[in-house]
Amino acid sequence: MTIKAVRRFFVCLSLAFSLLSAAALAQNNSWDTFKNRFLMPDGRIIDTGNRNISHTEGQGFSMLLAVFNNDKTTFDQMWGWANNTLYRPDIGLYSWRYDPGAKVKVADKNNASDGDVLMAWALLLAGDKWSDSHYTKASEKLQAALLKHTVIDFSGHTVMLPGVSGFNQTSSIVLNPSYFIFPAWQAFYKHSRLKVWKTLNDDGLDLLGKMKFGTTRLPTDWVTMRADGSMVPADRWPPRFGFDAVRIPLYVRWAQPNSPALAPFITFWQGFPRENTPAWIDVLSGSKAEYPLSPGMLAIRDLTLGNLFNVSGTLQPNEDYYSSCLHLLTWWSMQR
Repeated sequence: MTIKAVRRFFVCLSLAFSLLSAAALAQNNSWDTFKNRFLMPDGRIIDTGNRNISHTEGQGFSMLLAVFNNDKTTFDQMWGWANNTLYRPDIGLYSWRYDPGAKVKVADKNNASDGDVLMAWALLLAGDKWSDSHYTKASEKLQAALLKHTVIDFSGHTVMLPGVSGFNQTSSIVLNPSYFIFPAWQAFYKHSRLKVWKTLNDDGLDLLGKMKFGTTRLPTDWVTMRADGSMVPADRWPPRFGFDAVRIPLYVRWAQPNSPALAPFITFWQGFPRENTPAWIDVLSGSKAEYPLSPGMLAIRDLTLGNLFNVSGTLQPNEDYYSSCLHLLTWWSMQR
C-alpha cells in the first residue's frame, strides 16, 4: 500500500468515527429532549397529544428507549411508576390507562397487551444490558401472565387478544395488528424456547397477510376475525389504516428486514410524495386525512421504503409524545 493510500485510509477512518460520534451525540441529545418533554419526576410518561394521560404503551416505549440509551436510572423510575400505579397482582398484568385529571385516575382496569409486551421486552433487554437477573425474572413473570390471560387458539391460529376483557365474543374476536410486536415475540422465544411464542409470531404474519382490505390491500387499526377465519375491519372503529396500524411495518421490518409482509405498505406509500403522504386512509371509502404523516410516522415510511438516510435520530421542536416515540424507535431499530 502506498503512503498516499494509507493516508486516504486513515482520513476515511477518521471521517467514519466522526460521523458515528455525531450520530451518538445527536441521539443522546434526543433522549434528553424526550425526557424533558414527556418524563414526569415520578417516572410517569405523559401523552401530550392526549390530554397528558399516561398508559402502558408509553411506559413500555420509553423503557425500551432507556435501555437503548443505557439509562438505568430513568428505566427504574418508569418501571417503578408503572408497578406502583398500574400493576394488577390478581393477573400479573397492568391496567392500561392513567388519567391525571379524573377523579378515579385508573378507572379502566383492563390491560393493553401491547403495553405489557413492550414492558416485558424492555425488562428482558435490561436484564441482558445491565447483567441483572431481577429484570429478567420480572420479564419472565410478565411473559407468563400474557400467555395465560391474553393468548388463545381461535380458528386454527394462535393469537394475542388486545386485552383480557372485551375482545372475545365467542363467535368472533377483535384483533389489533399493531399489537403484533414481532421482534419482542422473537426475543421471548429465543430466551424461553417456548414454542408458543414462535407459533404466535408465525400465525401473526399469516393473519397479517390476510388483512388486505379495499383497493389499498392494507390492514386496518382494528380487525374482526370470525370463527371461519375470515376477517373484516372491526365495526367499532373507523376502517382506517391509521395511527395504530402505522406501527405494523416498523415491527415487521425490525424482526425481518426483507419480509414479504412489507409489500402492501411499500406499494401504498410509494404512491404519494414524501412530504404529502396522508396520515391515514379509509380502506373502504378511499377518503384520506387532510394532513400529512407526523415526523415519527414519516420515519416509519422512510424505513419501510428503504430511504434510511432520511431517518434522523433528532427530534423536531414540536413533536408530540407519540410522534417522538415512533421517531426514536424507528431510528433505534436501524441500530440493532
